[in-house]
Amino acid sequence: KTMMILIEQLKVSRIIWEYHRREYNMNTKLIVINGVMGVGKTTVSKKLYKELENSFWLDGDNCWTMNPFIVNEENKDMVLNNISFILNNFLSNSNSKSVVFNWVIQSDDIMNEVLSRINTENVDVYKITLMCTKEELIRRIESDVRLGLRDNKNVERSLERYDMYKAMDTIKVDTTGKNIEKIVEEILGLVE
Repeated sequence: KTMMILIEQLKVSRIIWEYHRREYNMNTKLIVINGVMGVGKTTVSKKLYKELENSFWLDGDNCWTMNPFIVNEENKDMVLNNISFILNNFLSNSNSKSVVFNWVIQSDDIMNEVLSRINTENVDVYKITLMCTKEELIRRIESDVRLGLRDNKNVERSLERYDMYKAMDTIKVDTTGKNIEKIVEEILGLVE
């Protein structure tokens, strides 16, 4: 009986939250952060979500952790299903005010495919691409290589895809020479 009362209280709380959200235009924010490998997406996103009230964070790479790492149509579809399932749950949570999602997303087609699988009703979507100079990117990846986090081929792969990100229909944030706090502050200014 106590459980039934608790369930009813949760339902009422959800109805009240949805009413206030609609009444006061309190949409949940979906902040999509993309960029070339090594630009700092994970580091920035981890710090950003901690600065936002009632927020969730999903690193898209965690939806595709497998050994061996195989890129084929079945696995591409799997990762998109995993991402959309988790993001939809985060966005529909009654406590959710902001959801930060980072992933490489190297084209508008991939961005649109991800967003097409998400219920964006009552959601403000911010598409932000982290950029830096090629020299800075090489320096960051080489530092990761020395730490054993990446391999030497990552520099070449990132440089091959670099210009794809400049062409995307996203807000660009240049991270060159900036610390994490400054980058997060800049993003907060864009979404608040």
